[in-house]
Amino acid sequence: MSTTIARRAADYDGHRVTVSADDGTPISVRTFGADTAPLTVVFAHGHCLRTESWTFLRDQLLRLWGADTRMVFYDHRGHGESGAAHPSTYTIDQLGHDLDAVLRAIAPTGPVILIGHSMGAMVVLAYARLFPEAIGTRIVGVGLIAGAANGITEVGLGRFLNRYAVNSLQVAVLRAPRVMQASKRLSRRIFEPIMREATFGTRKINPRMLAVATAMLNETPLLTMSSFLASLITFDETATLHRLGAIPALVLAGTADIVVPFAHSVVLASQLSGSELVRVEGAGHSVILERAEEVALSIVALVDRVFTTMRGEGPEYAAAG
Repeated sequence: MSTTIARRAADYDGHRVTVSADDGTPISVRTFGADTAPLTVVFAHGHCLRTESWTFLRDQLLRLWGADTRMVFYDHRGHGESGAAHPSTYTIDQLGHDLDAVLRAIAPTGPVILIGHSMGAMVVLAYARLFPEAIGTRIVGVGLIAGAANGITEVGLGRFLNRYAVNSLQVAVLRAPRVMQASKRLSRRIFEPIMREATFGTRKINPRMLAVATAMLNETPLLTMSSFLASLITFDETATLHRLGAIPALVLAGTADIVVPFAHSVVLASQLSGSELVRVEGAGHSVILERAEEVALSIVALVDRVFTTMRGEGPEYAAAG
């Protein structure tokens, strides 16, 4: 009886594993599906989020795939159940190395598709630069959801970010962490209506979804939030896009995203020869929560494209230099 209960719990909540990053930071990982599945799909979450941000999408994919496709979800350092580290390591490049550590430990062999949402999409692009030999060999497809290759401070809410503002916030967090945490809670209550519109676009949102998103954001330490901002505002991987070659790519975003506006996805798709651009009308930045079913179907289509390409041309069909 206990074995059956444990199996059901694992099916619902995943098999939990802790992976050690190269600097020893513990990375919390959950896996779903059979270890013998022919393909592994790895999901990287956004800034100030955690594994739970994929919950609705994961449930849709489990319903569609069962155990036939292995899924891996993990918390970035400083987020969720993963360990904290020195703020100097809170960079997109470091997250690219952490992703590599997760792959080495959890999916050391076999084809992999990388799916990233927001900052997670940036991590996927950084990984392509840091580990170019894996693209087209181990990495056979990518999904970039509400992502950008550069210029997040040029349009959308990112226009309010600049180096001076970010540095001032970081200094304040380090000098008065308790005061800043209390200020964060107060600000959330005051600005929740704005947050609702910014995160979820133009449709009426299920209150449960808003509660989940708000809780995830509130649980992210201020030091984590502020430390990653410097890396985000200087992020530029436009020179990396060619490394993705012609491997199948999904570029998806909502038309009402004011955090990373849809124009960024148009630019991304135009520079990826193997991409499909999916426009989700009226969806905001949290499209993976708000429109989980539509996003899941697009990911299933990406996986189908990968299998078709692999059967036709072999595992090294699109290695990029």
